[in-house]
Amino acid sequence: MLVLSCKPQLHTIPTTMKNHTHTHAHDKSAAFEPAHPVRFAAARKSTWVSIFINLLLTVMQMLGGFFGKSQSLMADGLHSLADLISDVLVLFANRHGNKHADANHPYGHARIETAASLILGASLAALGVGLLISAGMRLQHPEQVQAVQPFTLWVAIVALAAKEGMFRYMLAVAQRVRSQMLVANAWHARSDAASSLVVIVGIVGNLLGYTFLDLVAAAVVGVMIAYMGIQFARDAMLELVDTGLDEKEVRAIRNTLKAVPGVMGLHELRTRKMADNALVDAHIIVDPKISVSEGHYIAEAARSAVLKSHQVLDVMVHIDSEDDAQARPNARLPQRHLLLAHLNKRLGEDLPDSTRIVLHYLGGMVEAELMLDASADMAGLQRKCALVAGDDPYFRSITLYQTSAPY
Repeated sequence: MLVLSCKPQLHTIPTTMKNHTHTHAHDKSAAFEPAHPVRFAAARKSTWVSIFINLLLTVMQMLGGFFGKSQSLMADGLHSLADLISDVLVLFANRHGNKHADANHPYGHARIETAASLILGASLAALGVGLLISAGMRLQHPEQVQAVQPFTLWVAIVALAAKEGMFRYMLAVAQRVRSQMLVANAWHARSDAASSLVVIVGIVGNLLGYTFLDLVAAAVVGVMIAYMGIQFARDAMLELVDTGLDEKEVRAIRNTLKAVPGVMGLHELRTRKMADNALVDAHIIVDPKISVSEGHYIAEAARSAVLKSHQVLDVMVHIDSEDDAQARPNARLPQRHLLLAHLNKRLGEDLPDSTRIVLHYLGGMVEAELMLDASADMAGLQRKCALVAGDDPYFRSITLYQTSAPY
């Protein structure tokens, strides 16, 4: 089918909209500058507070458990020691994970936090299993279990108060700066408080004459530590294998993209977690007859909308003129220079050099728009183009326009 339009049209040159991409070059010898200064400072401060408290608790609980003959208090002391080690890992991850992107890490260094969480989780799981096995072996010989000293109860109470206070402080900081790693560390402190509560129950039971309860409490603490470690390791592993965001968040991102003016549809959306943020790939459908620059403008608008409304590190927007899953593939079609050579051959003459040609690759065929100046023989070209578009393997339609000014 041939669509003809011989009405004179004025040719206007659209204003080009340029996208300025800012790149940051960092000298390796330059001073460290975190990508997120507020989050980095808050994480460093809260982690140093945690290190100081866990150091005191480790010494107090280990000495109290040893001299007070309390296995559960010593187990809780090892728990505090694990927290101390994890805090050091958090400091390391917080510094190195906040570095800017570079040539070797174009998406930044956020996955360092994930790797640290994996190491922390695996370490906690191993420690918990070890404490559980140790307590189980001691329970096989209940006659060897000794009564604990009363002062161990006060040590456990102080530890409980310190850990609960640390949890509330760290959670408030984590929520303020929106850091997943700090949230995990805060809830780790809450699990420490729960383990201290179990220790208190075990010590009280031991003091009341049920001496085996101290070992039972030690075993329970081991289970709690192992469970928390498995949770940390599992979450980190899911992120390292590029697990996507949950369905609710993906739906919200999809709605944000569809609400952008100029977006006619969305047929592919992929996400993957990146520490506290996510990476998003989206294929949006726009009007196939708009200019490349307008399509690029719509893509930038869609990207900005997602970055503004969601906790996303970056968005890659691909512009489609049709749904790739439903339309016939266009890859089989010749490239532009081959198509134009084919068209000239079919017409039996070369198109004037002043002709502006726009090709639309749609549904496995090509729709061509030829814009000719006032000197062109429109009547002759119309007849030839009608014959070409009627049976050509590549061209579905050829539309002719004649302008009042040369291109």
